[in-house]
Parts: sequence; C-alpha cells; structure tokens
Amino acid sequence: MHPGTARTPRKRLYTEDERARRDATRWTLVQGLLAPAQFVAFAVSVVLVIRFLMTGDGYTAATVSIIIKTGFLYVIMVTGAIWEKVVFGQYLFAPAFFWEDVFSFAVIALHTAYLWALWTGALTPTEQMFLALAAYATYVVNAGQFLWKLRMARLDAEAEAIEENRQMAEVVV
Repeated sequence: MHPGTARTPRKRLYTEDERARRDATRWTLVQGLLAPAQFVAFAVSVVLVIRFLMTGDGYTAATVSIIIKTGFLYVIMVTGAIWEKVVFGQYLFAPAFFWEDVFSFAVIALHTAYLWALWTGALTPTEQMFLALAAYATYVVNAGQFLWKLRMARLDAEAEAIEENRQMAEVVV
C-alpha cells in the first residue's frame, strides 16, 4: 500500500460477549423467523396494493394484507427490542444498531399513520394505498440496513476465523 492509504480496521459489530449473548438467546431465532415472514407478507401485500391501484379491485384484500404486514412489523419491533436488550443491555438505540432503530421508527410511524387513516377514514382508499406504499418504501430501506448489518456480522465472523487460523499456524510453526 502507498503511504497514507492504509485502511483503519472498522469496529466489529459485536464484542465477544455480545456475540455470545446473541448466539445464546432464543430471540435471535425469533428475529430470524419473523424477518422472512414479514418479507413474504410485504411481497404479497405490494402485489395486492398495486393491483388495487391499477384496477380498483381488491380493496379489502389489499387492506387486510397491509394490516397483516403491519402486525408483523409491530411484533418484530417488540421482539427486536427484547433481543437488543439481551445482546447489548438496552432496549433500543444500542450503538451497533442506532441508525437502524431510528429508521425503524419512521417505518412504524408510516404504518401506524396508515392504520389511523383506515380507522378514521381520513384518506380515500387510493390515498390509503399510496400511504401504504410510502410505508413499504421505508420498510425496504430499513430491511436493507439490517441486511447490511447481517453481512457485516458475517464478515466479522470470517475475519475472526482467519485470525484464529493464523494464530494456530504460528503456534504450530
């Protein structure tokens, strides 16, 4: 490397103790099951919402799908907060997931605004569907944030395994 181009190693996502707690808690499995289930609910709902917006048909199916997706969101937020408490010692805004948690509140706010609009009739059905799509757009960004963190955790695990193998090789030599 040229002088001045050395890369500073990035901070690991988890300390050894946090990783041990993450791997030991059942909440990791719960999150691992809820996340793809929420994504399936999202994918089905997007199709139903777009179908309604394009044809005017299927308002009830689209509405039910949005409510189901929102239910998944609330459950994953509560269980995620519990997971964060177990792993990091605080319910939300642990430094490792601070911005993901911040953005999660935007996602929840938009989903909740949809429920409010549905409950009060404050928006037309078409406006409700556009609000749901806005909520879904924020969900996609937030899901991307969490997938990135999952990737970082895997890269950390690979780097740790390489380092352990290097250290073992030094001992043998």
